[in-house]
Amino acid sequence: MKQNLEPADWAAPKGYSNGILASGPMIFLGGQIGWNAQQVFEAGDFLGQARQALKNIVRVLQEAQAGPEHLVRLTWYVLDMQEYRDSLRGLGAIYREEIGRHFPVMTCVQVSGFVEPQARLEIEATAVLSGA
Repeated sequence: MKQNLEPADWAAPKGYSNGILASGPMIFLGGQIGWNAQQVFEAGDFLGQARQALKNIVRVLQEAQAGPEHLVRLTWYVLDMQEYRDSLRGLGAIYREEIGRHFPVMTCVQVSGFVEPQARLEIEATAVLSGA
């Protein structure tokens, strides 16, 4: 079971959900950064790394016979909040290509750095296999 929680008297969220009620087996994904399966950064820019991090999330979900539609939470950690804001249009297009039109709850915070110095962002995810 999965249900979006959007209070009727609130403005509609754009690109995320305010809340999700879900039940079923849970999948917790460690933070995914913008490197490929061989741990090589093919892109140095924010959007290229965001695309790869989202692809990595989808690939890990596949290991549990799950997909993007099972995501209930994404936490985005970015090095530069202004870079994130400046990339929103392109990021939205990449998100829809990799994840589709499924919008879990999301949080985005700026951090001072990552373990991998080349990383521009890291995305942590939680998914629920509803009805499993």
